[in-house]
Amino acid sequence: MAGSAEDVPEGVPGDGRGDARFTAALAPLLDAIGGRLIDPADAGDDDVVLTWDGAVAAAVRLPHLSESLDHILADLARRHGVPLSELDRSAKQQLVRTLEARGAFAMRHSVETVAEALGVSRFTVYNYLNRST
Repeated sequence: MAGSAEDVPEGVPGDGRGDARFTAALAPLLDAIGGRLIDPADAGDDDVVLTWDGAVAAAVRLPHLSESLDHILADLARRHGVPLSELDRSAKQQLVRTLEARGAFAMRHSVETVAEALGVSRFTVYNYLNRST
């Protein structure tokens, strides 16, 4: 990470005091997007470098776009506390509206992926999409 503890703001990785708090604060976001925290020294052009008070604190490696929908669906299942296929019809319709608002259906084969996760047909997902407009 960054240089000595004096060079790094308190509460961010590398300061010897806030590593766990910083990581814990980022964990829900990283989990939701499927990203992972990496050392800034290992960051590539496609990684997101995080700064805090003008100092580099960490970097985030984002998942491949093809994996993003799976991560979003897994996050939604965790939030609902049950597999998405066990949701009632109304909840599934709301979930499809949420996914549409997040741009999930712009990706190829996304309707099939969502249909499988919801335990419904592609036709049903298309019906849910048509009802949300």
